[in-house]
Amino acid sequence: MLSLDGSPLDCGRVAAAARSAEPVALTRAALRRIAAAHRGAGEAAARGPVYGRSTGVGANRTVSVDTAGDGGGHGRRLLRSHAAAAGRPLPEPVVRAMLIVRVNQIAAGGSGVSPDTARALLRMLRTGALPTVREHGTVGTGDLAALAGTALTLLGERPAAAPWTPPRHFPDTDALPLISSNALTLARTALAVAELEPLVRAAAVTTAMSAAAVGANTEAFSPEAARACASPGAVTVARRLRDLLGPGLPAAARVQDPFGFRTAPQVQGVLVDALAEMSGLVGALTAAAQENPLVVGAGTGHTRVVHHGGFHMAALTLRSDALRLALAQTAPALLGRLRALSDPAVSGLPAFLATGPAGSSGTMILEYTAGSAYGALRAAAAPASLETVVLSRGTEEDASFAPLAVHQLETAIAALRPLLACELLVAARALVLRAPAVPPLALHRATRALEAQGAAPRDTADRDLQGDLEAAERALDRLADLLPSEDARAAGPGEPGDAGEAGEAGAFAPPGPRAVPGAGTGEAPAPVSDRAAGSAVGC
Repeated sequence: MLSLDGSPLDCGRVAAAARSAEPVALTRAALRRIAAAHRGAGEAAARGPVYGRSTGVGANRTVSVDTAGDGGGHGRRLLRSHAAAAGRPLPEPVVRAMLIVRVNQIAAGGSGVSPDTARALLRMLRTGALPTVREHGTVGTGDLAALAGTALTLLGERPAAAPWTPPRHFPDTDALPLISSNALTLARTALAVAELEPLVRAAAVTTAMSAAAVGANTEAFSPEAARACASPGAVTVARRLRDLLGPGLPAAARVQDPFGFRTAPQVQGVLVDALAEMSGLVGALTAAAQENPLVVGAGTGHTRVVHHGGFHMAALTLRSDALRLALAQTAPALLGRLRALSDPAVSGLPAFLATGPAGSSGTMILEYTAGSAYGALRAAAAPASLETVVLSRGTEEDASFAPLAVHQLETAIAALRPLLACELLVAARALVLRAPAVPPLALHRATRALEAQGAAPRDTADRDLQGDLEAAERALDRLADLLPSEDARAAGPGEPGDAGEAGEAGAFAPPGPRAVPGAGTGEAPAPVSDRAAGSAVGC
């Protein structure tokens, strides 16, 4: 059971609940806070104009609305007129994640949405009566079309994915506060972050496999070298590589390795840092009352509404740009490691790891496949934060384009998978060709994980590698489990060897002539203490 109370949500927790259709509930404290904000919004509206409640929206913000005289139809007209979206329908886990984020934001107590509507959203999750949500319809200033369409489904005006009984009562005043959110964009970002995190860990595994295969100098991964980077991410990556390669390795083949090996902590460390920053921001935004107007002071006797622009996702777009750029800049180093594995001068192994007759191609084509994926990864790194648009007769003269940024992030992650899979497949074959040398235990397990998915790195004859490459992609998420838990490491007594360690000398096996087998291998309206009254979900 995922209990929502308006506290920050961890991206992995959102993803797990959305993918498994886990039951979701609101805490009692959250429901009290929602009810207080709903009452407070009505009190504030009785004292003066409130955007979207007693006025139109966008360029119609100066137009007064007679909510009493029109029979309460203003809200429903607003929903109907804002629900048109385009593009592909998004997958069910994305829609579930959107509803989870939206309910948690409402639980923060700044929207003015009624408790009954919040409960109805939970009922949609519980019964699987999900709306159809399409990709295009927002520019990063609120996911209006997606949430308006969701509201029409809730009201029974659009079909749901399962039998659905609309709520008996939907306050007309719930319309704008319900859709005034970036819940869809945040949900997609949370799912992307949750997918990327194990891949970033897997990247350390494939790097370590390549390093072992070419006899890389592991001094570059020492605590001292990592600390000199002044980057927490570089320290993390260097530690992961040391964990994977282990102590007591043979002497290194070279004093200085190509950059693909020597700068791995620095290059991947930037990605680790960018991912941590994005994860933290998304968590904070899932608990932010972004609604415009924002209800503050509910339950204090001094409720008021604040008109603001907190829905503008400039920060999310910039963080996404930084994360995608960090992803893209890891790829040249990976391609460099693929070249090194294929080069006898570096690896000491046959060209392209081919063991057949003269002219055999071995793993040559995987460099081309990886290069193609790199092109897609690089294209997805184009900054979305440079985009803008002027809308609603000039009333809204800027936009963050955060939805475009998260779409590019999804594209970048999809391109990263084949890149890592190519390195996994090539490095595993190189380790096999190192026989009879035995790789470190973690890297042996990585090869076994690859084989468990159906790949045959021990079969080094020229053959169709399509099935092997697909198996390598499937194996990537399992590679992340080969690393010790970061939380466990943080809670431990300290980094082994961090004090005075001169660096772990050596590498798996220096290249040289070898026998090759012929065939084989926002502003919170309620104090944090109030939110602790129920089951919390935090970062």
